[in-house]
Amino acid sequence: MRHELRLFFIALQFFTRVPIPRWVGFEPAWLNESARHFPLVGALVGAVTAAVFWLAALVFPQGVAVGMSMVAGLVLTGVFHEDGLADTFDALGGAVGRERALEIMKDSRIGSYGAVALVMVLGLKWAALASLPPLLVAAGLVFAHTASRAAAVLLIRALPYAGEVALSKAKPLAQRVSAGGSAVALAWVALVALVLMVGTPLWWSALAASTLVGAVIAAACGWWYRRRLGGITGDTLGATQQLVELGILLTWLAWVPLVFRWS
Repeated sequence: MRHELRLFFIALQFFTRVPIPRWVGFEPAWLNESARHFPLVGALVGAVTAAVFWLAALVFPQGVAVGMSMVAGLVLTGVFHEDGLADTFDALGGAVGRERALEIMKDSRIGSYGAVALVMVLGLKWAALASLPPLLVAAGLVFAHTASRAAAVLLIRALPYAGEVALSKAKPLAQRVSAGGSAVALAWVALVALVLMVGTPLWWSALAASTLVGAVIAAACGWWYRRRLGGITGDTLGATQQLVELGILLTWLAWVPLVFRWS
């Protein structure tokens, strides 16, 4: 149990700016092991952004509260996944070869493809959340952050690493996640979904529909990365998280009115 707690803290440190206890320590292999808890970190990020939304909504209109919750998420994660989204679209948006695409991903400057991707994804997430009933905004934030990180874990399990491992900032993620680690990641998603089904008026069908959409988006991303790069990189995992999160929120926006209409 202590080791699992250590792995959670390692994942928390890697994906957020939250300080962790000194006793945790660090071994490179632990980062790969900690992938099983990426969805749990997502649930925590989602819970924080949901809390910010609820507090802000007491004073401000929903659109402003949603914007403030998104800012909180960006600050908490250090724009980690959004940076991967921009780098991925800069690299793969144009018709360049594999080696050139990997070079572009390493460039800290943002190009037109990356800028457009950021604006569109963040804008659509804001629009979707601003259009949902307030209770489902909070639930949507928690579930989308959780499930989208599980999608990244499954890509680590399914695809080889395409970048130069020696130059990677996250070398341990170049190793594939074990079947057991993937199962734990999915178990976290299932647990969060169960809690949401109990705690909100959302039918199980909306969760199932958004999970299916997220899986399709993750599979499409995996196909794209394999075709263009031969596998994944840290940036493409960030892009996957962002795209799956958006897909889940848009599915809720489309599905939830149907659910309540049928009920």
